[in-house]
Amino acid sequence: MAHWLYKSEPASWSWEQQKAAGEKGIEWTGVRNYLARNNMRAMQLGDKGFFYHSNEGLEIVGIVEVCVLSHPDSTAKGDDRWDCVDIRAVCDIPKPVSLKDIKANERFAKMSLVTSMRLSVQPVTDDEYLEICRLGGLDNPPR
Repeated sequence: MAHWLYKSEPASWSWEQQKAAGEKGIEWTGVRNYLARNNMRAMQLGDKGFFYHSNEGLEIVGIVEVCVLSHPDSTAKGDDRWDCVDIRAVCDIPKPVSLKDIKANERFAKMSLVTSMRLSVQPVTDDEYLEICRLGGLDNPPR
């Protein structure tokens, strides 16, 4: 199973809104970057990911999972280049993990969040996933 990180500006779509979407989840739409799109095309059902508040907050606040595989993005208005997945909230990160803390930790020096700041959907290694869960107070992280 792979792990991912999804960035969202809380003024546009917040963690609270993601949780309110419920078990059905919601399309992760509006991604217009080929690498981020390809990341979504590689996702499998049940893949877990971090929900990251960008611009405001700059912290990982929750864990989501892929609940619908890659499909055409409904906001792409007939432009078939753009796909999305559907994700649903799994759990809160008890102690949100800040970008500042991630950048200060040498274990994350090669993490996409540090090296590819602008990429809106990015991979997370197994070690990065487990370490962020530990820092965030999740003793038994969802897998």
